[in-house]
Amino acid sequence: MSARIFQPARSAVSSGTAKTNVWILEYGSDTARKVDPLMGWTSSDDTQTQVRLRFDTKDAAVDYAAEHGIDAVVSDPHKRKHNIRPGGYGDNFATNRRTVWTH
Repeated sequence: MSARIFQPARSAVSSGTAKTNVWILEYGSDTARKVDPLMGWTSSDDTQTQVRLRFDTKDAAVDYAAEHGIDAVVSDPHKRKHNIRPGGYGDNFATNRRTVWTH
């Protein structure tokens, strides 16, 4: 049985980092999915793909995989660089701007 261990990325619709501090162990699919000929729905006999285990640390996730004989691949996250401006948000409305700023 194979799995991957990763730290989820932040939501694309917000700049917040909620729910990105945990590590997730997610099982891979052992069997191929098949299409139902009548309805056209995609299904699978493998129920392990529905399981997502959450851990506080990467070491806890790796230890769990080792204890249960799971071949896990660890994907380290790509951290983004913070964009911190010296003036912050108030710099958008400063009266001493050198360039023209419009909406």
